[in-house]
Amino acid sequence: MNELLTAAQMAKADAFAISGGIAGMTLMEAAGKAVADAAAHVEEMIGGIDILVANAGISGSTKPTVDYDVNEWHQVVNINLNGVFHCCRAVLPGMISRNYGRIVNVASTAARTAVADHPAYCASKAGLVGLTKALALEGAPHGVTCLSVSPTWVETDMLRATAAKLATANGTTLAEEVARFAAENPQGRLAQPAEIAHLIAMLCGEEMPALTMEDIQVNAGAHW
Repeated sequence: MNELLTAAQMAKADAFAISGGIAGMTLMEAAGKAVADAAAHVEEMIGGIDILVANAGISGSTKPTVDYDVNEWHQVVNINLNGVFHCCRAVLPGMISRNYGRIVNVASTAARTAVADHPAYCASKAGLVGLTKALALEGAPHGVTCLSVSPTWVETDMLRATAAKLATANGTTLAEEVARFAAENPQGRLAQPAEIAHLIAMLCGEEMPALTMEDIQVNAGAHW
């Protein structure tokens, strides 16, 4: 398999999604062409993209559906679902032509267990799981696997941003809200980014070609 891009190469290639850099793309209306151009550039540089990890995502506001801003709805769906579609669409032809590919899309436990007041996030992640399964079937005859990984709350900047908003609304502290998230998990802890990364690295290997079309939950025993 081709080696991963260095930081300098990624910058030259507009931080293509191998590293999750697609999260920083702001040209959502032109996302299809922008991603296709970036993919073509990367393939010129390294001779093909064998692995795609789509890790971009935003949580959006905590509001009921009737109060949810339409523009924000589109923003969440564009980043969490449409952006992944464009990335997969850009790299899949090359993977099929080489009879090898690994695609891992980072979804969420919210895809299966919805939570009130997060309509856009839940809908976008559920759509991502469906997209993953469809891609797995399309790639199966060509040595291309496609999986989704669905974490519970992971101790990331996105979690801390959500906790900060809740702290403001509830008159609590950031630390108290983070602790509350951890306490909601049966393990009494938050999943760590390295745990997710280790799993994804394993799924991108060559050892389990039959493992595809699955949504793998990393939930610490919690529903979400």
